[in-house]
Amino acid sequence: MNKELIIRSNSDNVDFALLKEGKLIEYQKDKDNNKFSVGDVFIAKVRKSIPGLNAAFVNVGYQKDAFLHYHDLGPKLPSLMKFMKRVSTGKQNDFSLKDFPYEKDIHKDGKIDQAIKTNQTLLVQIVKEPISTKGPRISSEISFAGRYLVLVPFSNRISISQKIESRAEKERLKRLVKSIAPKGFGVIIRTVATGQKVAELDRDLQNLYRKWEDVCKRIPNAHTPSKVLGEMNKASSILRDIFNDSFTKINVDNIDLCAKIKDYIFEIAPHKENIVKFYNSKTPIFEKYGIERQIKVSFGQTVRLPKGAYLIIEHTEALHVVDVNSGNRTSKERNQEDTAIEVNMIAATELARQFRLRDMGGIIVVDFIDMNNAQNRRKLFNHLRDEMKEDRAKHKILPPSKFGLIQITRQRVRPEMYIKTKEPNPNGPTGHEVEAPIVLIDKINHQLDLIIKKGNKKVTLNTHPFIAAFITKGFPSIRLKWFFQYKVWVKIMPRDAYTYLEHRFKDGQGKTIKL
Repeated sequence: MNKELIIRSNSDNVDFALLKEGKLIEYQKDKDNNKFSVGDVFIAKVRKSIPGLNAAFVNVGYQKDAFLHYHDLGPKLPSLMKFMKRVSTGKQNDFSLKDFPYEKDIHKDGKIDQAIKTNQTLLVQIVKEPISTKGPRISSEISFAGRYLVLVPFSNRISISQKIESRAEKERLKRLVKSIAPKGFGVIIRTVATGQKVAELDRDLQNLYRKWEDVCKRIPNAHTPSKVLGEMNKASSILRDIFNDSFTKINVDNIDLCAKIKDYIFEIAPHKENIVKFYNSKTPIFEKYGIERQIKVSFGQTVRLPKGAYLIIEHTEALHVVDVNSGNRTSKERNQEDTAIEVNMIAATELARQFRLRDMGGIIVVDFIDMNNAQNRRKLFNHLRDEMKEDRAKHKILPPSKFGLIQITRQRVRPEMYIKTKEPNPNGPTGHEVEAPIVLIDKINHQLDLIIKKGNKKVTLNTHPFIAAFITKGFPSIRLKWFFQYKVWVKIMPRDAYTYLEHRFKDGQGKTIKL
């Protein structure tokens, strides 16, 4: 199983595409103006408490107040608030917590207005990014995530990932972490810690402790509201969570970002440093690896499956609905039940990919093709669970209902990935007007004539694959006619990212020719 991470950088954002055996399974964007990412720590001020919700709205500097539920305060809230006050006034210069006098924990079933007051200053962390019209969701249980461990201040608990199945390995890791964990701090052991030696775990722990110290040092001079600790850059964050020995390639088209990623890989896996490569080519990196084409066919309302089957994915305010259809599929299966289980199994595999790709969260209802055999329904349920095991988002899958529906809840911590793939009909609403390609070719002919007259001898035309084929196919092709007319061979570069009628001329240096 080979995994590749392809990173495209431009002036506005950085795009990350994770490929598994060449197939796109995750796609994320890191926008430069995104000031509220999961993991960021803020000094915030309580705006008002809502007893009816047992929650408070908190000012973190976003246009909408952040939402803080009572259960997200954490039992150690009084200790955290006391510590913050002493640090901000300069009375607490030791950030180790080993001699810090703890306050009494708040009650797990208490009321929000008894725990915090209006205009009170809090140290909070983003646990869910702003989505739609809602502000961020926050917690005052601060934690710092590393490669192998998660450090939790004001706790003494050592927890371990449930995905580590070996009891002996669990006991070994707990024993090692307990020996190095600083007093006053809890530790969560992540799945990737499996097999790691104490030196690696300790180094990770020390890095996390330094983050805690950085937060504490910034508190005295921080204004309210303000960010006191930002999550690491998106590239390092993604690699921290998903990187393992199955990665065979990390290609980056930005030399500075490439150097940062190489440094990070050297820290966490020195033997894999050489898989990080700087991509330097005139062909856009997403075009080279077929990612643009996969994006266009994967993010539409209709998703095609092998053998004629397809999915219809609808998004509503309350939930996501998926309909599985066999389409015009022809099969050698003997009966309808066999056809249904085959299509459903294919659909389940694609759905697990779609959930990660679109980062779909909340409630998801899937209407699979009806099956009468209880054994087949169980087989489908188990297959879907197995396919979603690699999904890092917390999720729960219920067995098929009496109506044949499978219900899924999936954690949503950031806005869903939405990419518009539908284009207006270039031939007009009825489709009976003059054919768009003919009109476009006339326009391209006129532009090319102007470009050649200006003295350009090396010309490249970037255009949609359909238009590129229209120009290059047949004999004599349109391009060949251009050669006979101008004595210039125009290079045609199909661009999957372009809309149907979009095109650009480039010179010998790859710069766009302005007309």
